Amino acid sequence: MRLLRWGQPGAEKPGLIDGEGIIRDLSPWLSDFGADELDPASLDELAKRDPTVLAAVAPGTRLGACVPGSGKIVCVGLNYADHAREAGMDLPAEPVLFMKGCRPSGPEDTIALPPEHSRVDWEIELAVVIGREALCVSEADAPSHLAGYATFIDMSERSFQLERGGQWVKGKSFPGFAPIGPWLVTADEIDDPAALALWLEVNGERVQSSSTREMVFGIAALVSYISRFMPLYPGDVIATGTPPGVGMGFSPPRWLKAGDEVKAGIDGLGEQRHRCVEWAAS
Repeated sequence: MRLLRWGQPGAEKPGLIDGEGIIRDLSPWLSDFGADELDPASLDELAKRDPTVLAAVAPGTRLGACVPGSGKIVCVGLNYADHAREAGMDLPAEPVLFMKGCRPSGPEDTIALPPEHSRVDWEIELAVVIGREALCVSEADAPSHLAGYATFIDMSERSFQLERGGQWVKGKSFPGFAPIGPWLVTADEIDDPAALALWLEVNGERVQSSSTREMVFGIAALVSYISRFMPLYPGDVIATGTPPGVGMGFSPPRWLKAGDEVKAGIDGLGEQRHRCVEWAAS
């Protein structure tokens, strides 16, 4: 299934895309994608129902983040060998973990550039969404804890991340720095998450183009590894790393500015499109 959330920010409702490509309103059946709804067994039951009895959502309706944003976002750094070389860093012996402190945002929402920004960067990533609590799980058992996969962009302000002291989270957490979707594609729909093409364009120029087969640590290994250090709850997102082509890796480096357009996608998981704007206090 391709699951999504639609409506205005803060008032999104759950939906899915039926076999004809029509968005259907799931709210008569469930209030949102919470812990019970994301459990793989619940998703299996939902897949058995006929969505054509549900009302269609008007074309052009805004899509929100495909997960509610009540969970945490765990990110994996340097998980593509070429990207590690691009960043001038050694290949890690174990996954490099960090957190994002913002909520997920929608697949076509604007990206606000924070005050004092100077080095805003992009990173296309495969996101894994947890569907069943995982703590100290084995690699063999890890797939049974997944709800599905989604397209994700890990936005960063590099000067905040690398030059202001402390942890990477400083440069990773401005509102809008975690766009996800358009869909949460259930795990049964993806034959091999280790063979998905992913790409990102800035102003129409393709700057990232790779495949998840280039990941150093695979999905099951990451879920198992992370669960040794923290519980993973339904709705948590794991951003699994990015390939080469980030702005920091260019010579000279390239940074996003107001008016720039970022477009990104992953095979089978849909595309995102964003316009960058200067942040303004509401």
